[in-house]
Amino acid sequence: MSYKTAFKDVMRAYEIDRDQAAALIKERLEAVYHRLPRIKEIDAELSQASIRVARRILAESEKSEDLLESLRQKNASLKEEKARLLFENNIPKEYFTEVYRCNMCQDTGYTSQLERCQCLKQRLIDKYYDLSSIRGLLEIENFDTFDLRYYSQNVISSEGISPYENMKLIYRRTSDFVIQFGQTFQNLLFYGDTGLGKTFLCNCIAKDILDKGHTVLYVTAPRIFKLVEDYRFNRDEMDEPDYVIDAVADVDLLILDDLGAEFSTVVTSAALFDIINQRLLAKKSTVISTNLSPAEFETNYSDRIVSRFFGYYKMSKFYGDDIRAKMKYGGG
Repeated sequence: MSYKTAFKDVMRAYEIDRDQAAALIKERLEAVYHRLPRIKEIDAELSQASIRVARRILAESEKSEDLLESLRQKNASLKEEKARLLFENNIPKEYFTEVYRCNMCQDTGYTSQLERCQCLKQRLIDKYYDLSSIRGLLEIENFDTFDLRYYSQNVISSEGISPYENMKLIYRRTSDFVIQFGQTFQNLLFYGDTGLGKTFLCNCIAKDILDKGHTVLYVTAPRIFKLVEDYRFNRDEMDEPDYVIDAVADVDLLILDDLGAEFSTVVTSAALFDIINQRLLAKKSTVISTNLSPAEFETNYSDRIVSRFFGYYKMSKFYGDDIRAKMKYGGG
């Protein structure tokens, strides 16, 4: 499957959901009509009232204002009677509406304002994950499998504490970020050499935020900047739909992994600033991981980007021995 067909697959899934909801509504209506025939009569009257009024207005047999007012009063009386009957028979008023996977868009993918529903945004991101094999990785790399034992307890004199104690602090900060997500606006920036757990912790965050029902986009810097360049210069030929680009600004949490590994151009620099700045203005959280040091930020990026890193991100330095080999071979 390609990204090009992902959107179609998601919309087909919505069709299936709507069909299932329609079948459930029909089943519930038939059950209620059998139990309370008067409800069926009321629904029929409500359905026919508008048609009758429209015919009479077209025939100009009465003034339209009078007819509309009469219709409003009649409908209000019928709806009041229906609500009373349902209440008296312990049938909740949501019985005929809470049949959708998403009540906000009623499984159409779009709100009444014709904007993409939050559920559609997440379904598209989920499809993006499936196509890029990230979903399976999150099942392996998460807070339940994070192991501090791989970090040395020997104090590094230049840092003042051991990698083990440092990771305990970072783990606590990361856990607090997840717990407070949606209540407190925060941004995180992980920096340090490769093999120290930055990407692993990003995966931990992604899984927990997704599990809490928020929208998350996890993407590497080289990947998103390649998409941005393609979107700008080859939009008509792109194999991937615009939703990936849209998601960068819209998702509740953006995780931008491996910043600094991208090929730096004027376009990528401008795109990075736009991403960071737009999300700050919208108070949407971002997590960034990079192998660059703070000093290298100033070399690779503009002052306005660097100032936002230092001003709006909680920065965590990763240091110590490369733990990937330890994890691979079971070293202590």
